[in-house]
Amino acid sequence: MKRKLICSLLFIPFIAAAQQDLAKYVKPIIGTQKMGHTYPGATLPFGSVQLSPETDTLSYEQNGKYNGDVYKYCAGYKYEDRTIVGFSHTHFSGTGHSDLGDFLVMPTQGKLQMNPGTAADPKSGYRSAFSHQNETAEAGYYKVKLDDDQITAELTASKRVGMHQYTFKKSDESHVILDLMSGIYNYPDKNVWTYVRVVNDSLITGYRQTNGWARTRTVYFAMSFSKAFKSYGSKNYDRKQAYRGFWGKFDQTKNFPELAGKQLRMYFDFNTAEQEKIKIKLAISPVSQENALENMQAEIPGWDFEQVRKQARGEWNKELNKITVNTDEDDKVNFYTAMYHAFINPTTYNDVNGEYKGLDQGVHKASGFTNYTTFSLWDTYRALHPFFNLIQPSRNNDMVKSMMAHYDQSSLKMLPVWSNSANDNWCMSGYHSVSVITDAIIKGVYNGDAEAALQACIVTSNHRDYDGIGYYIDKGYIPAEKSGTSISNTLEYAYDDWCIAQLAKKLNKQDVYQEYMKRSGNWVNNFDPAIGFMRAKMADGKFQQKFDIMSTQGQGFIEGNSWNYSFFVPQDPNSLIEHMGGKKKFASKLDTLFTMHLPDEFFAETEDITREGIIGGYVHGNEPAHHVAYLYNWAGQPSKTQSRVRMILKMQYKDTPDGLGGNDDCGQMSAWYIFSSLGFYPVAPGSDEYSLGSPAVKSAVVKLENGKTFTVEAINQSDKNVYVQKVLLNGTPVTNQTIKHADIIAGGKLTFYMSSKASK
Repeated sequence: MKRKLICSLLFIPFIAAAQQDLAKYVKPIIGTQKMGHTYPGATLPFGSVQLSPETDTLSYEQNGKYNGDVYKYCAGYKYEDRTIVGFSHTHFSGTGHSDLGDFLVMPTQGKLQMNPGTAADPKSGYRSAFSHQNETAEAGYYKVKLDDDQITAELTASKRVGMHQYTFKKSDESHVILDLMSGIYNYPDKNVWTYVRVVNDSLITGYRQTNGWARTRTVYFAMSFSKAFKSYGSKNYDRKQAYRGFWGKFDQTKNFPELAGKQLRMYFDFNTAEQEKIKIKLAISPVSQENALENMQAEIPGWDFEQVRKQARGEWNKELNKITVNTDEDDKVNFYTAMYHAFINPTTYNDVNGEYKGLDQGVHKASGFTNYTTFSLWDTYRALHPFFNLIQPSRNNDMVKSMMAHYDQSSLKMLPVWSNSANDNWCMSGYHSVSVITDAIIKGVYNGDAEAALQACIVTSNHRDYDGIGYYIDKGYIPAEKSGTSISNTLEYAYDDWCIAQLAKKLNKQDVYQEYMKRSGNWVNNFDPAIGFMRAKMADGKFQQKFDIMSTQGQGFIEGNSWNYSFFVPQDPNSLIEHMGGKKKFASKLDTLFTMHLPDEFFAETEDITREGIIGGYVHGNEPAHHVAYLYNWAGQPSKTQSRVRMILKMQYKDTPDGLGGNDDCGQMSAWYIFSSLGFYPVAPGSDEYSLGSPAVKSAVVKLENGKTFTVEAINQSDKNVYVQKVLLNGTPVTNQTIKHADIIAGGKLTFYMSSKASK
């Protein structure tokens, strides 16, 4: 017995150290239908740098108006394109609006060209044609052949540094373009100011300030070459600058070491031998040029590109190995690509020394936590942050602390709505930080001051002059005359208020609990019992007369119609069912949602969704309906939850460049896939319960941060066997279609018995 114990102890470290190469299943090229809103470049989990190709740089503005085509370039990369403009260092993953695209680098040969040219004639500028046959995209690595000049471009990254490797032909006219004008969702006045300092013949530093989605965004950089450039130069394309001082005494176009302006491009000249590799490291910082250089020296001190690439893959494998699944090979690609997408955002937003720029535009230091930005909260509160509470609790703890720091620095004293780079973009509706904060505290993840967190939630929820909150407080709904998204806002505020109530209850604040539970019932004020749907209400208390439950325009909704939003009461499905006429009628209405036919006029009104991204009238690509398939559980028909979930998994997630049924939205679509593949989903974050569905994996082992494991097993799993006959948690039957968060983090086993027939 003693001998066996010794053998076991010797064997345990071997198991703990074993790490599968799950990164091989990741396909960063997988994007969305109608637009390429994910990018295929090099980044680390939650990294500051997202180094990726740009296939075009359209202007946000055209003839003084919004250019609809720019929407296709939210991530800079569009799979259908056949030219690459260059490689920039910051991107959003799967968003429906955009910014960033900082510091675009492009290698060229031959006659120097300082303009990007056109897609129709790439040789008219520094852009290049390319082929997907000569393109490789992996977790932490990207490679492509630039056909026009026969240059091989390779990219990898550390957390704050992008590393390039360009293989040139023999030439005395090899160049690297640094385009400081280029950006995503660009327009002539977006660049506020740019500064560049040439430190020596292989190092430059500087910064770029922009006024875009984030209106006061400054990014500092340090750029180092593995080989000294023989000469360099610049061109200032700003023709509107009235005052230029007396700098005209210098020729700033050639070999001038200090440049400033709004519209700058630079070039660096080299002599190259056949197949010579020139490497570049470009580090970024939210604080200073010095910090950018320190980031570079700390993270990539040398020039071994393959070592950095290997380290990047290792970082991804470390994160991907937190869940190991047994399933079909195609589903493994979908699963681990979903995990990859889920671990891109939010992004680290402090330097290696802990410093970051705060919302007050001052320099702060993250003490005892990592500061994060890129909070797409209208999307990610639903599943991504609950997923982090299971798989990345320490990171989510830091994310909540980042939200609290945002609140402390805010002149408006509001928690983030959609934050990026020391700014709030104020995009979408709701104040969903309160959902993330409550969920983290309820599930024991947040170790900060819960009382202060509750107060921040309360203050945010009472900011009367923000997006109809004052009307919501006074009337219990937002009048249609006062807001184009009156119903969406009311419904989402009501859910958020329920979250505040749950947090107050946990902290034994009964008066706050009662107040916010009452507010959480405000959804009823937009429910019209005469038609059984949510409907816009006027200031006089009457429902809007001209109302179309199918239309997404002018009806009071954002990214959806009444069919999508009428089911958005995740905090109280039982009450919603009662208002809709009981379980049978409710289930029938859900059936209609999934089987109806949407007219073509519907798609004329939507910029981001195609027919392929919709099942009946269920719009999976727009997040408000993500919980809807699970509502059959409350209607007493869990078998329909099971079949619908498996149908959505197959139809909306595919191993193709247009494989996602809508915008990934910083990982929300992917988090839905992961949860649903494992067989459970957080219908109402802020609750400690998960609703059961139908697992798509044969088995999965979730490695928890506390050292325990939670195993999911699906007996008799197949594409046909989508129905669950029974569920056992650690051998005990589960009869109420739910499991608790504590059940999972305690470790154990959840066993589903699958069949091709629905269980009675």
